[in-house]
Amino acid sequence: MRAPLPKVFITCAITGNLTKPEQSPHLPITPQQIAEAALEAAEAGAAIAHIHVRDPGTGRPSMELSLYEEVVARIRAGNPELIINLTTGPGGRFVPSERDPKVAGPGTTLMVPEERVAHVAALRPDICTLDLNTMNSGGEVVINTPANVRRMAKVITEAGVRPEIELFDSGDIALLNDLIKDGTLQPKPLTSFVMGVRYGFQPSPETVLYARGLLPEGALFTAIGIGRSAFQSVALSYLAGGHVRVGLEDGVYIDHGVLAPSNAALVKKARRIVEDLGGAIASPQEARALIGLPVYAPAAKHVA
Repeated sequence: MRAPLPKVFITCAITGNLTKPEQSPHLPITPQQIAEAALEAAEAGAAIAHIHVRDPGTGRPSMELSLYEEVVARIRAGNPELIINLTTGPGGRFVPSERDPKVAGPGTTLMVPEERVAHVAALRPDICTLDLNTMNSGGEVVINTPANVRRMAKVITEAGVRPEIELFDSGDIALLNDLIKDGTLQPKPLTSFVMGVRYGFQPSPETVLYARGLLPEGALFTAIGIGRSAFQSVALSYLAGGHVRVGLEDGVYIDHGVLAPSNAALVKKARRIVEDLGGAIASPQEARALIGLPVYAPAAKHVA
């Protein structure tokens, strides 16, 4: 059994792509709400803010560059040390039409790979996600072919951004290892196990240890729990030597039947779990060192 880490960074997934506004009145929607939630999460102990954006009028998921620009600008103005992690997950869903399954039906979001990472190339965040899963997801199929993943990875690498590799099943880890072997991705990757999505990894100690054992040498990992497994996964990930993630993207409840009043409240509970187990929480600067990101250095003030 690998020993728990001396310092653990917390990622807060602020709003996500699938959580619906009707599930929680506290879900951030506008760029201002998303940025403020990220800054509050940082005050509670998060070192990384994982960002999706939404249409301010409808609350539906969006990939609009101007929305990302506003969120990133607000976060950097409020807390330049906080690590920003932008999603590249949207744009990979296929829904077959009823009459002809090879024709896309309503709900299909498939995009050219370069369009899915255009905001990353434009804004150059610290980190962005890179999903390796091709899988059933409800009545839809998520499609991330090896060729398209390589095209997205090329844009991410050229932008100087550190990819966070999201893994939904063991086959994704096999693809990860191949991508490292062929030079598409660098060794010692930053990874996450996403557990609790139907037809993917399911949350359990066995899952975390099995997935951990498949990772390439030197990889960092976070075991993420979706829904009711969110806080159980905080403990599982820490005890297995990983980092932790919570947020309204992953689960809207802070206790059985009790809606979380904010992302910050979820971070506070995750922090308490880690600290009660004997761990210490990494600051954004400490997390940068752990991940291998440039350490934030404020510009020197001119002295007359």
